[in-house]
Amino acid sequence: MTRAARNPGPSWGFQFLRGCDRVLPEFIFRPLRWCGTWIAVLNMPGQRANSRAYLRAALGREPKHRDVVRHFFAFTEFLMLRLRVANGQPHRGDLAPDAEGFHRLLATGEPALLGTFHLGHSDLTGFLLGPQEHRRVFMVRQRVGNSHDTEILGKKFGAWVTFIWVNEAGNLLFALKEAVNSGGSVALKCDRLEFSAKTEVFDFLGARRVFPFTIYHLALIFRRPVVLSVGLPAAPGHSTVHSSPMFVPDAGSKAENLLRAKAHFQAFLSRIEGFLREDPSLWFNFTPLNPPAP
Repeated sequence: MTRAARNPGPSWGFQFLRGCDRVLPEFIFRPLRWCGTWIAVLNMPGQRANSRAYLRAALGREPKHRDVVRHFFAFTEFLMLRLRVANGQPHRGDLAPDAEGFHRLLATGEPALLGTFHLGHSDLTGFLLGPQEHRRVFMVRQRVGNSHDTEILGKKFGAWVTFIWVNEAGNLLFALKEAVNSGGSVALKCDRLEFSAKTEVFDFLGARRVFPFTIYHLALIFRRPVVLSVGLPAAPGHSTVHSSPMFVPDAGSKAENLLRAKAHFQAFLSRIEGFLREDPSLWFNFTPLNPPAP
């Protein structure tokens, strides 16, 4: 029997964090989260090694132990933010002036394919798109165990957000077609290779690395535009959403459209690299770094 995928950590971890957040003042709870982060770093050798390998590429030097701990703590704080928003804490995703594609998308109201990354507040801003902008969003996700934060966010924003479980769908393409035909936008992660049928090679962190490219093939199949975006931390209660220009399939050949798509993805990936050079802890990459091309 295949063992179901699960997030690392104890099954009671999220409930413990929510309970502490209710009863402890922040000046006590924050140091407690730092202590928990140190324990996680010591007890997760695989994630620790992956973090170190990524930070080595992002920093351009051998990371120090404090760099790894800071990376883990940034992820802990993002989990806390997700739990707090699920509990009713107000939070907004504000479009940056350079979010050209997203501004255009909201102005036209048309459904699109939304590509995002495990970066900063990106996952949270995907949930906020529905209630803020009244847009129906279908999130393509992998169902895993011990994902209490995703479960409660899904319940809170269930009127706007529907999950398409990539590791459970009997016919994923049919599920995507249904979502597109319903007028909703489909959100896909574009940084990890899990379940990605199409890949391409791009310049990223000092190497030619393999990235998922399925979103553009879907754009050609469904004749829908693509907007890539990430949400970065801003002032308390706010995230700033940066986006690519809108990629729109045209009447040219498939090869011509895919060539334009590769340039579109590379341009935004270069912007992401710029964000990571400024603050490497933004990318929650505790899995193996995208491999260099053979």
